Amino acid sequence: MGGSKSWAQRPYPHLASNVATGMVGGMATDPTAKPSGDSMRIAVLDDEAAMLAFVTQTLIEAGHYCYDFPNARTLISRLRQDTFDLVILDWNMPDKSGVEIIQWMRENMDKPVPSLLLTNRNSDEDIVAGLDAGADDYVIKPVQPSVLLARINAIHRRTGPREAIGANESYGPFTLHPARQMVAVDGENVTLTAKEFELAATLFRNMHRPLSRSYLLEIVWGRNPDLPTRTLDAHISRIRAKLGLRPERGFRLIPVYSYGYRLEALEAEDS
Repeated sequence: MGGSKSWAQRPYPHLASNVATGMVGGMATDPTAKPSGDSMRIAVLDDEAAMLAFVTQTLIEAGHYCYDFPNARTLISRLRQDTFDLVILDWNMPDKSGVEIIQWMRENMDKPVPSLLLTNRNSDEDIVAGLDAGADDYVIKPVQPSVLLARINAIHRRTGPREAIGANESYGPFTLHPARQMVAVDGENVTLTAKEFELAATLFRNMHRPLSRSYLLEIVWGRNPDLPTRTLDAHISRIRAKLGLRPERGFRLIPVYSYGYRLEALEAEDS
């Protein structure tokens, strides 16, 4: 980590004792918490335990799902097999820098995860270099929780899935009615269960984005859901049948091998 300021000089040194030990890419969260429509799934990379604890605690208290990573290798391994809405990256890491991870995502992912660099490096040249590398925001340590959350929320507004709370959402022949938890298909109302609607809305709002099984389970059923392994597949099958998500309607809901599912809007010649 860059910078010479000790943690005793910072506003949150006591949080070092709160970080979980023995967990690589572990989930830092309250398993009893209920999911929120504003919750994001966030990966945090930092090799200093106190900073990792400060960021994860801030995110958890704001209602987000948080996964912490002490090194770049484990984060990259997880990015290959799971879905996140944001990655928060320290620049100076021993194995691969935050900037290098941003470059890796741009080179290896169809849809790179939005990123925020959280670092001690405070020169104008570093800020320009970080943003030019592809970071969606750049925050200098130390940072107050309210400022960090405001920056995260701003990124989510710019890059997150389209969602107008309470308003109807149209996707071709499909219209989502969030207030009634109902979907209309070509003007005909289709009744869904609460979880079926949440799952359908998540897929529509993340069109063309591969979503991992764990992402869908967590966003729809909440943290650490104690569910049969086939629950997600059964719900996918039901919404595909109920909504008629078929190519002739211009949409296709497909499994992504060893990963999850993706909803696609087809071009006219493909439908």
